[in-house]
Amino acid sequence: MNWQSLPNRLLAQVVRPTARPLGVGIVVAIIFLVAEIGAVVALKQVAPENAFGAVLLLGVLVVSAGWDFGLAIATSLASAAVYAYLHLEGRDSLAPALAVFLTLALLTNVLVGQARLRAAEAEERRREADQLAAQQAALRRVATLVARSADLAEVYAVAVDELAGSLRADHVTLVRFESEECVVLAAQDRTARSKPGISVGERFTMTGDSISARIRRTGAPDRIDDYAAASGPIAARLQGLGVHSGAGTPLIVDGVVRGALLVGTHQPEAIPAQFQDHIGDFADLVSTAIANAETRAELTASRARIVAASDEARRGFERDLHDGAQQRIVSLSLELRAIEAAAGEDLRRELSQVVAGLAELHTDLQELSRGMHPAVLSRGGLRPALRALARRSPVPVELDLRVEGRLSESVEVAAYYVIAEALTNTAKYAAAEVVTVCLYVEDGVLHLSVTDDGVGGAQPGGGSGLIGLRDRVEALSGEFGVASAPGAGTTLRATIPVRTS
Repeated sequence: MNWQSLPNRLLAQVVRPTARPLGVGIVVAIIFLVAEIGAVVALKQVAPENAFGAVLLLGVLVVSAGWDFGLAIATSLASAAVYAYLHLEGRDSLAPALAVFLTLALLTNVLVGQARLRAAEAEERRREADQLAAQQAALRRVATLVARSADLAEVYAVAVDELAGSLRADHVTLVRFESEECVVLAAQDRTARSKPGISVGERFTMTGDSISARIRRTGAPDRIDDYAAASGPIAARLQGLGVHSGAGTPLIVDGVVRGALLVGTHQPEAIPAQFQDHIGDFADLVSTAIANAETRAELTASRARIVAASDEARRGFERDLHDGAQQRIVSLSLELRAIEAAAGEDLRRELSQVVAGLAELHTDLQELSRGMHPAVLSRGGLRPALRALARRSPVPVELDLRVEGRLSESVEVAAYYVIAEALTNTAKYAAAEVVTVCLYVEDGVLHLSVTDDGVGGAQPGGGSGLIGLRDRVEALSGEFGVASAPGAGTTLRATIPVRTS
């Protein structure tokens, strides 16, 4: 126990910022008067010459500390009357002593009243500080979600829940504007169970008078202090839920009013004006979350378009090489073979070297073509394409392929190039003895990993092509990571949402 704070706690129990019930105060005053009379009578038996008037001030002090000024004055007058009665015998005049007693009693009332006033002010400041702390904590929790790029649906739900809790509001609704309607994105209702609250996905036409219609029209915060005077489907629904007043703030994204965050209360008093700023803080966070999500979606779509264009270009080069250059080389080789057959010995030997060189060039072009976009990947899918990669790898490859059937082309191409680049890097830089490739699908997500036992120390920004792989994976809403501690080998992991075909 903290003994130093004990006096403060006792004082807080005695000096109350708000008055207790009057009936209790009257009973307490009577009990103190009776106890004080008994104490004074007992003390006068011991010391008849003492007045013991200070004893009668104890009840005045307690009543003044716990109840309103009127009861304190009444207790002071009653104590003065008791004082006069107990000290009437043997005195010619009690006026001076009685005047002193009343002065002390009234002074006690004033001083304790001031203490109660200060206690009330301190209590009000404490409540305001607690409320502000709760509001800031609620904002911080929503801001954390926004910073983590959480799903918009989660941000919406948490935002309305935290706003309702921090304001102790009966209703909080987040809506999106669509033409002449508003659609509920999230809602928090503290209504009776017999009255179903507003639900996500519910639509309202913005005819009549409502905060949503005003915000849509002006783009500025607005409020309605009494819904009984409002009209339209939104007002009618809120009236049915017992909402008396409301306030709202727009959601503004890229300068466009996209929706509104609305608060309502059942209390007969209007929502305090200072709450408007707090609603606005939450609206700003939700608007930021929407803007961030749209920016990420645009970036992902842009990456996907770039990757798709790159893949299409590779396929075009492959076709051009196969149908153009490679066929031309084969044709030239045949023509040279025909010339070789009719030529002399020396010329035949030279032509044979040229034909052999063309054959090597044809082989090189085939390898280049397979590296661009291997035909086996298009025809057979990941399993045969990765087996072909493993056969050509100068480092022994262990395959753990648990993928049945075909995946979407974009996913197969991304997985192939991630693994191909990883195997190339392993052969060039890792000095590894073996590399393991693992591939499987779980819960609609393709998981792949490439692990070697080499020297480690790979850096995504070190010119190894890992940045391009990350872009390719993230363009498909996937995740990409590399763990490569020096001396501990390298593990490349990627996850890609899949659509099986």
